[in-house]
Amino acid sequence: MRKNPLLKVKNLVKVYKLDGVGVEALRSLSFSVGHGEFVAIMGPSGSGKSTLMNLIGCLDRPTSGSIVIEEEETGNLRDNELARIRNQKVGFVFQTFNLLPRASALKNVELPLIYAGIGFGDRLERAREKLAQVGLGDRMNHRPNQLSGGQQQRVAIARALVTNPAIILADEPTGNLDSKSGAEIMIILDKLHQEGKTIILVTHEQYIANHAKRIIRLLDGKVLSDEEVKSRRRTAGRQRK
Repeated sequence: MRKNPLLKVKNLVKVYKLDGVGVEALRSLSFSVGHGEFVAIMGPSGSGKSTLMNLIGCLDRPTSGSIVIEEEETGNLRDNELARIRNQKVGFVFQTFNLLPRASALKNVELPLIYAGIGFGDRLERAREKLAQVGLGDRMNHRPNQLSGGQQQRVAIARALVTNPAIILADEPTGNLDSKSGAEIMIILDKLHQEGKTIILVTHEQYIANHAKRIIRLLDGKVLSDEEVKSRRRTAGRQRK
């Protein structure tokens, strides 16, 4: 039985310099996430949500404090080691999809495996498997401009899954989608959670957050509340059109 949390954030501080003045985006923020949890991060603009995601995803470094992923402290790692964490332990799903416009869905999903040094045959098989998993087995050779917004986000989810990461970070994954496509994306995330994936979701929509089992609310760079989501609220969130 796993005793240690998958993710541990402790006393996290991030200060940005703007015109020579320090601006605190995060202020001694702490929490942990266990293996297989589905956690939503909420808060108004400027509360620190995006900063927190960038730090957990090793896209930026904290001013102080620590982030531990699978018992590995990330704060003092070299750039190449941070790149390894991003490639192997974190799968990113962005609001804007971030797909290569001239590459097929298959090539987009393959990309993290190329960076990981996986051989052609293996990465092709794994990319095809993940696209089929998100319902795009018949769209593998389509480019992003030949896909709907919901289909593009499915490609992004497949790309996030292809390295079998420890954590899926989803930053407003339904923000650019209509309600039907957004609901379909949340069904996929729900299923991934049921299969044991650890998901951290940033959203400003309560009904999207209700899919999670826990909601952490931020305000002014601090944790305002950290509560479990009642099953009734999760069901209501899934049924909302």
